[in-house]
Amino acid sequence: MTFRSRLFATVPLPVLSTALIATPALADALMKPFEVAQESTGEGQPSEEELLQQQQQQQDEAQRAAEEEQQRQAEEQKAAEEAERAAAEQKAADEDAQRAAADEEQRRAEEQKAAEDAEKAAAEEKAAEEEAQRAAAEEEQRQAEGQKAAEEAEKAAAEEKAAEDGTAEEEQQRQADDGKAAEEQKAQDEQKPAGEEQAEQPAQQDGGTSETTAGDQPMTGESDQPTSGESDQATTGESDQPMTGEGEQPAVAGEQSPAETGTDQPATAETGETPAAEPVPEVVETMTEEEKQEIAEDPATTDETVVLPVENGAAVLDSDKDADNAGGQASREERRKKREELRAQEEDVPVPDTDDAAQATISEEVREAVPGRIEAAIKEEGKRVKEAPDFAVPETTNIINTTVINNTVINNNTINNTTIDNSVTEVNVVERFENRTVLEAGDRLIVRGDDRPRLRRDSEEVYYDNLARGRVRETIVRPGGVQIVTIYNRYGDIIQRSRVGRDGREYILVYAPELEGDAPRPGLIDVGYELPPMRLRIPVSDYIIDTSSNPDRDYYDFLAEPPVERVERVYTIDEVKHSARLRDKVRRIDLDTITFATGSADVPMSQARTLRSVAEAMQKVLDKDPGETFLIEGHTDAVGSDKSNLVLSDERAESVASLLTDVYGIPPENLQTQGYGERFLKVKTQIAEQQNRRVTIRRVTTLVRPMARAN
Repeated sequence: MTFRSRLFATVPLPVLSTALIATPALADALMKPFEVAQESTGEGQPSEEELLQQQQQQQDEAQRAAEEEQQRQAEEQKAAEEAERAAAEQKAADEDAQRAAADEEQRRAEEQKAAEDAEKAAAEEKAAEEEAQRAAAEEEQRQAEGQKAAEEAEKAAAEEKAAEDGTAEEEQQRQADDGKAAEEQKAQDEQKPAGEEQAEQPAQQDGGTSETTAGDQPMTGESDQPTSGESDQATTGESDQPMTGEGEQPAVAGEQSPAETGTDQPATAETGETPAAEPVPEVVETMTEEEKQEIAEDPATTDETVVLPVENGAAVLDSDKDADNAGGQASREERRKKREELRAQEEDVPVPDTDDAAQATISEEVREAVPGRIEAAIKEEGKRVKEAPDFAVPETTNIINTTVINNTVINNNTINNTTIDNSVTEVNVVERFENRTVLEAGDRLIVRGDDRPRLRRDSEEVYYDNLARGRVRETIVRPGGVQIVTIYNRYGDIIQRSRVGRDGREYILVYAPELEGDAPRPGLIDVGYELPPMRLRIPVSDYIIDTSSNPDRDYYDFLAEPPVERVERVYTIDEVKHSARLRDKVRRIDLDTITFATGSADVPMSQARTLRSVAEAMQKVLDKDPGETFLIEGHTDAVGSDKSNLVLSDERAESVASLLTDVYGIPPENLQTQGYGERFLKVKTQIAEQQNRRVTIRRVTTLVRPMARAN
């Protein structure tokens, strides 16, 4: 065998496979050695055909191996692509499932929201229907009572006429009897001696006089006077006080009611009630919107009543709203003249630039005595009681011109030659609603709430001590040792309230020095009648803020501003609550981003978030002085009865106060609440109006405690 043959026989299979896959030219080159080897070897070697067949077989095997490799790689690639495609499909399926789940969740949320909206709408509709039914029932009751009063008045008139007719008939009969007796006497005299006639004549004259007096006087006393008393009682008692009944009680223990004193005097002299007056003429606005806006920008240039420059806008000052409601256009003109007279005097007194400047007229003696008196009241020995006390109803309030007195017997409407104005205003309990009481003082309804449950929330301990002069001391112990100490008089008026910190440092919140004496306080009168009409001398935008139209306003700077006029003395918190004129001294924030549903006092959490900026400003004020006091005022629209609106508005004020405490951490003792019903409308309309269902916040610290002098 030649070298080439042996070389060929030892070539590995991979080299042969590579050669087989090579180009035809390479194959021809390889074939030539085979041919040479065949020629040289001779017999005993494979033939050329066998070699070609073997070569072809090897080429086929190599090609099959290559094809199998390619097929394997293709299958692997296909499997990888299918796996990748399956993964993509799985991912897409997962995404579709997630989207479907999200869509389903959103659909369920929308269905739930729609159900809640439907339920809320149904509740509002139900509340509106109930309110309408109550209003209809009250109107029907009022008409029935009016009809009953008219029937009783007609009956009284008929009785009076019958009594008069009876008196006339008796007089005629008496005259006839007298004439007959005279004739009989004349006949007897003609038969008697002259001496007997002269002796009996004086006796006949005396008897006739006595008979006439006894006959006439009872008729006057029984027919005229009681009839007048019953008529007045029917007019005033039944028409002006439809809501009294089981909840009604005497204003003061031991004080006689009209039923006890008899009906010898008209009802107006005993109860302070007045016959139904003619409707007050509605105020007609003659100024254009441009003129209103110009006045709002600089109210100091006018003596007119400043009104909100909006459609049907009411007066800016609450005291002006009261005047408009009571006297209409005539009252506006009277107040304009008084402002004109006072303009020169007020221009000499600048608008206060600090709280201390606002209290410039309060004596230094009063200011310096406060800490010592507060400490003495806190440390005063008292008698511990187990339960919270029930406060008495405020006493009857007597007003003599501009002087307030109590428990004074008034005769002939004159004391010391001073004519009495408004005579006597009797305070009656109209109805009680849990911790609220609706009182009737003259022609006005007032709601008095008890804020002690709100202050006691989350406390560790609460105890009470009875002090001298009918006072009660309440001590609320908070977690960590903070104490809230409040001194009440027997009517529940706050004499003083302090917060004592863990370190023993005391912060005065409310202090009313005039309540410390033994004399009882009237409590339910507007002491603002002592003050002249207020002239607003700053722009309306600096006096009142709407949170909806001023969301970016610096509420802290606004709340920190001093009163807009001087404060004459330290007022009680109840005097501030019951006097629009006093509250007008301080600026206010209208929380009109909280839109109460009709008949509801609930604040939705979505709207509660709108309080954040105001709450943060309040907290910033408290960080500077923890003794600050804010008044939260609740209002309603004009739909519904006065009584129900008063209670609802007080509930709205309490809801906002609780929200400020529970959500934003404002201490409850720094918040006072009061509802005013429909008394201070923002928009003058008798229909349902969202803008009138609102809550207002004022900082009243400067009105209810002496401010410390700046060092």
